[in-house]
Amino acid sequence: MRSALLVCLAAAMLTGCVSSNFSMRTLPPATPAAENASAVRNAEAMEAEIKQAAAHAQTQPPAAEPLIPLTAEDVPSIYTYDPWERMNRFTYRFNARFDEAIFLPVADGYRRVPAPFRAGIHNFFSNLTEVVSVLNYGLQARFIGGARSLSRFVINSTVGIGGLFDVATRVKLSNPPTGFSETLSTWGVHPGPYLVIPILGPSTLRDGLGYFADYGVTYGVNIADLYRGYQSYALGTVNAVDTRANVDFRYYATGSPFEYEIVRFLYVRKRLIEDDALHGRGKPRPRERGVPAGR
Repeated sequence: MRSALLVCLAAAMLTGCVSSNFSMRTLPPATPAAENASAVRNAEAMEAEIKQAAAHAQTQPPAAEPLIPLTAEDVPSIYTYDPWERMNRFTYRFNARFDEAIFLPVADGYRRVPAPFRAGIHNFFSNLTEVVSVLNYGLQARFIGGARSLSRFVINSTVGIGGLFDVATRVKLSNPPTGFSETLSTWGVHPGPYLVIPILGPSTLRDGLGYFADYGVTYGVNIADLYRGYQSYALGTVNAVDTRANVDFRYYATGSPFEYEIVRFLYVRKRLIEDDALHGRGKPRPRERGVPAGR
């Protein structure tokens, strides 16, 4: 009995050893023709997708040109010539307090006037500036612009009932106003140092001289005797309030401790861009691929 059990146990152990080391593996059938046909179908499907994508790209509008990153030469310098900075800062603070205490409340009250009346007042004062534009266009040797400004003044002063209605613009006779500052710029005068004028605000030396020259022209021409006597003070006050009501700027609304520097930079930069446009230098030059335009 014992010998029989030992024989059975030995046989079981040998069977386990054989089954652990031996396994049957089934190889897939060799079908090269089928595999080649499948590869051909996949290649044809891929080629069809490529052609479809190319056709779709041709029907789409051309993509915008890639943006060319700015270089240090393209970025304008934030430096502004301000030799009277101490005085300008004092004037800036004075203007802010005057604006908050007097100018802005009056302008806000003026905004409650019905819009048609405010539009008529604004058109009236804009029409008076056409006289200054006519003279300065002539000094700039831009006679077509002078003729257009003169035509606007005649049409608005007659058909527009003294300039209360801007009839010239409605008949598509528009013309940008100009002044003595632009005349100086036309003949090569630089804006000069930054200057903050009391009540008027940011300016430059050239713009300040231009403003007083333009006022001298209107005072000298004295249309309908508007610039003499007490009526001149009344009209000047209404004109100032109307101008302030149409300007959205608010002192210290940016919340930046560098508001003075920001306003100075933006104003002077704006004047330089306008000077470039006046001299035909504002058009962008064509760029080569990946190469920024030269100055």
